[in-house]
Amino acid sequence: MRILTSLIRLVGAAFLPIRKNGCFFLFMLVLGWICIKYEVPGVKNYKPYEFSVQELFFDLYLLCLLLALIPKAVRRWVRFLAAAALYIMAVIDIFCFVKFDSTFNPSMLMLVSETTKSETKEFFSTYLTPDVIFSPLGAVVLLMIAHIIWGCILRWAERKRKNRRRNLTVSVLSDNLNRWGDVIQPAAGLACIVIFVIAAANVWENKRLMTKLMTRDSIGQVEHTLTEKDKAQLYIPVYRFIFSMYSNQLASTQVDDLKEAVKEVAVDSCSFRSRNIILIIGESYNKYHSQLYGYEKPTTPRQLWLQKEGYLVPFTDVVSPWNLTSYVFKNVFSMHTVGEEGQWSDAPLFPEIFRKAGYHVTFLTNQFLPKAKSAVYDFSGGFFLNDQELSRAQFDTRNSRLHTYDEGLLDDYDSLKVHNTDAQLTIFHLMGQHVDYRLRYPKDRKKFVSDEYKVRPKLLTQHRVRIAQYDNATLYNDSVVAAIVNRFYNDDAIIIYMPDHSEEIYNNDSGIFGRRHSMKVDYRLAREEFEIPFWIWCSKKYAESHPDIFRAIWLNRQKPLMTDALAHTLLSIAGIHCKDYKAEYDILSPEYDTQRPRILKGEADYNILKQQAQQKE
Repeated sequence: MRILTSLIRLVGAAFLPIRKNGCFFLFMLVLGWICIKYEVPGVKNYKPYEFSVQELFFDLYLLCLLLALIPKAVRRWVRFLAAAALYIMAVIDIFCFVKFDSTFNPSMLMLVSETTKSETKEFFSTYLTPDVIFSPLGAVVLLMIAHIIWGCILRWAERKRKNRRRNLTVSVLSDNLNRWGDVIQPAAGLACIVIFVIAAANVWENKRLMTKLMTRDSIGQVEHTLTEKDKAQLYIPVYRFIFSMYSNQLASTQVDDLKEAVKEVAVDSCSFRSRNIILIIGESYNKYHSQLYGYEKPTTPRQLWLQKEGYLVPFTDVVSPWNLTSYVFKNVFSMHTVGEEGQWSDAPLFPEIFRKAGYHVTFLTNQFLPKAKSAVYDFSGGFFLNDQELSRAQFDTRNSRLHTYDEGLLDDYDSLKVHNTDAQLTIFHLMGQHVDYRLRYPKDRKKFVSDEYKVRPKLLTQHRVRIAQYDNATLYNDSVVAAIVNRFYNDDAIIIYMPDHSEEIYNNDSGIFGRRHSMKVDYRLAREEFEIPFWIWCSKKYAESHPDIFRAIWLNRQKPLMTDALAHTLLSIAGIHCKDYKAEYDILSPEYDTQRPRILKGEADYNILKQQAQQKE
């Protein structure tokens, strides 16, 4: 009997963490449920994380267990501070969701850290409108008020008992609650144990993934972790805040390294060999959907025309070091190349060198601008471009808004163009064929339809629809690129075009589209996701005044290249001499190393993969 009694007491003890923190547990449970239920993106078939409620119970139970171990006098204040913090985070998170259709993220935290007092005032006057209170945010505010009122009632009742001046109603209620608590505690304890064990079994994997996410060494690794099929579910505001702070801390470390690198930038001399250099960076461009590279559909008629004129030279063997935009940008902008010692952030960024040499540098992007709704991918790729100090070190002129379609950047260029005699480096960063493809071109620019792909019977209807959308995006991209070329057609100018990476779009009837981030890189993956179109166009005036460069472009068009080394070619074209330039990475140099390993994703040498594939053929 004693054993049974002891067992019952032991089981009942499992309820003590909740009993000692009942009010806190109940209201935090409701708060979490509100966030889970109402912060759901307006995406078809999207549902909250499957085990969100179970994990909420699991987390709150552990928190209450820790609180129960704290002396009562201290516990009250710790509980108050914890509740206040959770409410504040929930209010901010839901406010962001209501106003920006995005929960709190690293980009928002970065924006907050860089916001001035006047900007803060303007923000609140713009977004803190009466309609907010009638949104899910109002439910959080009402819950917070109810929590305060209920907490005050319980506190008042406790004081009454201590002073033996009992209000009859409160006394009876309190005594009954205590008496019923003694009776139901074993049953409640058993329920807690069962629910906790079931929840633990279901959420353990997510906890492991959270730990993995929060222990990465760089923001790039964080981003890559989030591209994996199984990734952590940051299902409530507190985890999103922790993740945002962690991500910003990782980014801050690399920003500090980059700022140190700025101090080391030195230019020995600059001949201004080319006074008008334009770099166009596209997005998600599959080489095998380019008419310029033999695709049967007329997706690049304007580029084809420029090639037939004789001044656009396509390169035939070019790969990207990564299939993630942010990684590509870091490697392309940094003078550091894959395979060298150190990190990309240890070396200067090439726009800094151009500015130091005396070039006027313009950066026009349709993706990497500071904005509240940025996903971690944009944050990872844009933090070193958007840091105020680093931005000043790299760019003289920047655009300030994003556009639905890339041709908006043309208007930006026309309005921001600096009319002087300075040497110019202009960088266009397009959205290109970034998924969702149907959003990358105006409806009235639609040319290809799904019926045209019925000659490929292995494809499903939705596959053909998506291919048509991709080809339409590619055709639209051709028009934007041609419009950029037209702005320099009669100038002494050279233009380099490269996308960040490629993307699968059902080639060879594979049934695959998008990118496979977590897969091992083999030749098929490399061909579809890392091989990219790359060309250099010279105006007629430029080709005539720089015959040596134009000849080098033509002679080297079939040499192997990885775009992480592009910065060295840019410096060569500009005539910039500095310690960071290395001729073995400059594809136009006689010293160019054609045997250099081209390491994809830091793991596979594309040269070896290609050689093995050719041997099998």
